[in-house]
Amino acid sequence: MHAFPLCRKLTADDAASVARVEKACFSLPWTEPQIASAFTQKAYGAFGLFSENLLGYISVYHVVPEMEILNLAVLPAYRRKGYGRFLLMTCLQASQKMGIHTVWLEVRERNVAARALYDSVGFVVSGVRAKYYSDTGEDACILVFSMT
Repeated sequence: MHAFPLCRKLTADDAASVARVEKACFSLPWTEPQIASAFTQKAYGAFGLFSENLLGYISVYHVVPEMEILNLAVLPAYRRKGYGRFLLMTCLQASQKMGIHTVWLEVRERNVAARALYDSVGFVVSGVRAKYYSDTGEDACILVFSMT
């Protein structure tokens, strides 16, 4: 039986690993300096899943009572194993303990897999940002999750 990877809070020391996952998963990845800078902000937080290396992560900005999910990424070779759902649920559980009432994010309109994941845990579409993504001109769906 395959053991589930270790999940832990990420720190600035993990910036290079996060950048590698970003590059493998996104057409507009954050750079290592951008990620390292984010860790200096009090409102920034991230959790990661590790085997020997970082397999996936979720990053957020949080100011009680709100949280924005910035990125949720799992390396392509490790997708469809429940890791993205695990990261999302870990984040939602932590946010509830922090007193967060509302969680929101933007997702590419055509990202069917991500939208299905968010829908399955109760996120709902609250709006659209037209032509949000500069690489494709694709719209972003604004999704919201209420803790109450």
